Amino acid sequence: MKPMSKSTQNLRYFALTANLSLILWVGLWQSTISPHPHLNNFILAGVWILPMLLPLKGILQGRPYTHAWANFILMLYFLHALTILWVDDGERLLAMVELGLASSAFVANILFARNRGRELGNKLKKLSQVEKEERAAHEEKTTSKTEKPNR
Repeated sequence: MKPMSKSTQNLRYFALTANLSLILWVGLWQSTISPHPHLNNFILAGVWILPMLLPLKGILQGRPYTHAWANFILMLYFLHALTILWVDDGERLLAMVELGLASSAFVANILFARNRGRELGNKLKKLSQVEKEERAAHEEKTTSKTEKPNR
């Protein structure tokens, strides 16, 4: 595997720090800072942490694809923070911290995945190039069907 540039390595550390900080924050919030009054706070904290543990191995290994799809999971925490900001005055500060960490992790994951993907040569083709290739393949297929073999 190709070595990482210094800027990509810094983005990786930023993404790793943001993701781990969000895991820690959500765990602390749900278990000790503001536990649910009727449910077991440690089970609830575990339920909130579990989705973020799914991509953790790939994030720790610095896999760009894992960083990219981990953002789908981060949207859960982004939406949770926005909902709490809207409806609960008592936990507004806690939700702002969660929103900041989720947003930081989201941006860091995108930047790392893009930079590392470029270093590894995993660039996405431009849409115009994809359209040209599809058009050429379609034209080739239709011309081969219209040509009838001579008997």
